[in-house]
Amino acid sequence: MASISFSEVSVDIPIFDIGSTSLRKFILGATGGRFGESGNHLIVNALKGVSFDARDGDRIGLVGRNGSGKTTLLRVLSDVYPPTQGRIEINGRTSAMFDATLGMSPDATGIENIRICGMLWGLSGEQISQCVPEITEFTELGDYLHVPVRTYSLGMFLRLAFAIATIRDPEIFLLDEVIGVGDAVFFKKAMERIKGIVHRSRILVVASHADSIIRELCNKAIWLHNGVLREFGDVDSVLASYHKARVEGTVEERPPDDRDQVAHS
Repeated sequence: MASISFSEVSVDIPIFDIGSTSLRKFILGATGGRFGESGNHLIVNALKGVSFDARDGDRIGLVGRNGSGKTTLLRVLSDVYPPTQGRIEINGRTSAMFDATLGMSPDATGIENIRICGMLWGLSGEQISQCVPEITEFTELGDYLHVPVRTYSLGMFLRLAFAIATIRDPEIFLLDEVIGVGDAVFFKKAMERIKGIVHRSRILVVASHADSIIRELCNKAIWLHNGVLREFGDVDSVLASYHKARVEGTVEERPPDDRDQVAHS
């Protein structure tokens, strides 16, 4: 049985080399208390006392504006970021799809990339071989799979990367936004493929700005704001609370910018 338990989890990320006094003042004044100071560097309070539990069958959507902590939470779940405080217990084989192109070599052929990435993920040679015909059919790349991927168009490259990234069958599936991989027809195929992984997994945690994606894939949602968990419950209830706060102006909105990248949104 897969499970996730967060108990008062906080994540503080230090930012060094902020040499400009004016930049330091700008960041501290523009982020609503999300940053603190410690010596000669800044501290990003990426998550603050987050607690929730997930069990088999939970499909959880993460909602909130840029910089709210969605990606940080996913990275904690994937063991990229350790918690600064609190306790985490995860039972189950976890697989994250944050960057579909991770591990791919531009000088290798499509087939070689399937084998390279499969080995990186711990698949056996037999398992990888079994995936090749299915990936060939899904990507519709045909003979292009036998030439270096550096010769591909961007769309062809992303289709192959997506197909390779989705050959895994995790118990806990982590997804940071649903990646656009071509035209509307292929995107529909990609969504069906993702839904297949979701169906086979025990727990899903996905971050998205698209309500339609959250409603289609999830039965629960977490609303994060400035690293704080504001609400956790059924999808419609959480989305209603989040959008009500935006309309009433109790949640400030701003477009993504460099500070969001620094803050690991």
